[in-house]
Amino acid sequence: MVNLSEILEPIAAWFRSLGIPEPIVHWGHPLMMGIVVFVMGSAVGFTGWRGRLVEDKDTAIKSRSAHRQIAPWMFLFMALGFTGGVLSLVMQRQPIMESPHFWTGSSVLILLGINSAIALSKLGGEQPGLRNLHAYLGSTALFVMFLHAILGLKLGLSL
Repeated sequence: MVNLSEILEPIAAWFRSLGIPEPIVHWGHPLMMGIVVFVMGSAVGFTGWRGRLVEDKDTAIKSRSAHRQIAPWMFLFMALGFTGGVLSLVMQRQPIMESPHFWTGSSVLILLGINSAIALSKLGGEQPGLRNLHAYLGSTALFVMFLHAILGLKLGLSL
């Protein structure tokens, strides 16, 4: 079986050689990802649901537009943050795949990837079923993101 830590060790060793202070290695990922999860995640969820539920058409259009603008950036930052988090664990010589935090992060990226594909299909030509799936899948991803943050804080405090 391939050991992810062994594969990433040369990259982690290079970053270790830069002399990055331990508190940054340890808490940099949680701080940055906390911003992404709580600020961007909440904004994406709020604007998505507001675009669906608000009665005023202009407000709905503005909310959907904001949702479409923020969501891709959130996905990008989540993917980059996932990579940074894994690398941070390798730099700290901690196991990766044994952590529930790793698995919730992986789940978030899978959920967001599926939701991105649905969005890129233009919700299947605005099919109500895909539009509903997109909304509830996104909400599930947001819930898992919050759970991920809690597990990450627990992990950070245990190291």
